[in-house]
Amino acid sequence: MHFGDADLEVMGQRLGRVLDQFGLGTLERLADEIERGKRDDVTAAVVHAASTNHTYFFREMDTLNVFRDRILPGLASQPEIRIWSAAASTGDEAYTCAMLSAETMDLSVASERIKILGTDISGPVIQLAEAGAYRPSSLENVPFHIKSRYFKPTADGRFAIVDDIKRMCTFRRMNLKSRPYPFQKRFDIVLCRNVLYYFRPATQREVLELIYEVTQPNGWLLTDVSFTLRDLGVSWVTVASGVHRKPA
Repeated sequence: MHFGDADLEVMGQRLGRVLDQFGLGTLERLADEIERGKRDDVTAAVVHAASTNHTYFFREMDTLNVFRDRILPGLASQPEIRIWSAAASTGDEAYTCAMLSAETMDLSVASERIKILGTDISGPVIQLAEAGAYRPSSLENVPFHIKSRYFKPTADGRFAIVDDIKRMCTFRRMNLKSRPYPFQKRFDIVLCRNVLYYFRPATQREVLELIYEVTQPNGWLLTDVSFTLRDLGVSWVTVASGVHRKPA
């Protein structure tokens, strides 16, 4: 992950909390602990601090409308549809895809055929995704009929994903830079949004090609609408802003 000068103050604040958590005092001592490689807890805390986990349900609906209206109907004849949310954070995106699938295909059909994997480098956010309970602020973009159908209020004021949607999603910790990717089957749809712009172009290219390798021919990649693949020299074919496809 690459951070420019404008990000250094924020990173300093985040790493300061890591220093306090482990009583390390200085960034030099923190760096020493990581370089020695004997403190997995310290390394995991730094990784979490460096990750920006801001997300919410039904984010960038222009792309999700393509997912719902074009991509899913084109895969309707398949007995299984495999989807990967490659920077899942707290699970909002993966569960959004599950709900859109249920609305498009009927919940009983979707629950049998849709398999969604959500991965993230940060262990704490994966735990939150697995718990599947959210503050009201995360649901501000959720249409009322979706909220009433697929969430249930909890005693502590949060909203929990209903079990039928939750069962469609599996979450695992994963670093997009680790290779080879540990998948036995290829994906029909990959969402890699709100993460690529944290990488330098060479890393963007590498990650996009690794994703390409684990995607089915004619499979789809969804990115941020503002992120362009034009100058990266990758194998993906851009169909629309934020929508790309692997040729047959």
